[in-house]
Amino acid sequence: MAWNLTGSYVETCSCELMCPCNLSLDHGATYDFCRVTLAFTISEGQVEGTDISGRRVVLIADTPKVMTQGNWRLGVYVDDDASDEQFDQLVKVFGGQLGGPMGALAPLVGEVVGVERAAIDISDDGLLHRVRVGDSIDFEIEDIVPFGVETGEPVRFHGMFHPVGSDLTMAEARRTRINAFGISYEGKTGLSTSTFAWAA
Repeated sequence: MAWNLTGSYVETCSCELMCPCNLSLDHGATYDFCRVTLAFTISEGQVEGTDISGRRVVLIADTPKVMTQGNWRLGVYVDDDASDEQFDQLVKVFGGQLGGPMGALAPLVGEVVGVERAAIDISDDGLLHRVRVGDSIDFEIEDIVPFGVETGEPVRFHGMFHPVGSDLTMAEARRTRINAFGISYEGKTGLSTSTFAWAA
């Protein structure tokens, strides 16, 4: 059965500016690993007939230096306001079982380290984006406006291979406290987008 969703997105990862993995998954991360938190706010959508509008999902991954080597460790949080049906459908979408962008990445996942409900708060204030997941994840990123750009427009990547889309805004982590499913790191860089659309 078909599904679709639209929404906004923010992430932070352990690489220095600019994350080599975001330039291409087969580029090595800054360090001997890449650890990343991906936060989704779903504004509208349905999965196999289940309305998932207003739900939030946060993924955390621990990957090798070169992401295409696979054997990722992946954890999934679904907001605790989700019904049982919404929870089950969202886990299938974000776990890659229903195809789409996460389905394309599913062969790289070696272990799902946890799937939980949690209080998830995601907020946007201009260039600032904040994500809090219970007591496990708390970070803030800020979109980067280049020196001398009087319009205030932030830097954007175009033509990326990324599950969210090919055009994302470059950001820098301002605050991070991340320790979830045994994965902990200091976020340094980030990406955001005010709109994304998935369908399968």
